[in-house]
Amino acid sequence: MYFVEHDVQPDKFSSIPETMWWSVATLTTVGYGDVYPITTIGKTLTACISILGIGVFALPAGILASGFSDEFKRRNTSHATCPHCGKELHG
Repeated sequence: MYFVEHDVQPDKFSSIPETMWWSVATLTTVGYGDVYPITTIGKTLTACISILGIGVFALPAGILASGFSDEFKRRNTSHATCPHCGKELHG
């Protein structure tokens, strides 16, 4: 992003560490809104990275959390069953 936006916004994307801070703040929160890309390439790059960030981190985290929740509920509400045939064990 630094190489894409620095020439157009040298005060906003002033260095690579500043640009990295912008990207971390944007991907981990909703961003502050004070710095954003204005070039077409910068906007496209930001959109692609945001979609990848959601796909790589947010969706798998939700799927894993849902799976853990379902398994926890199943273990707490079910009766003892035979692991081979699935019939309920009494006694």
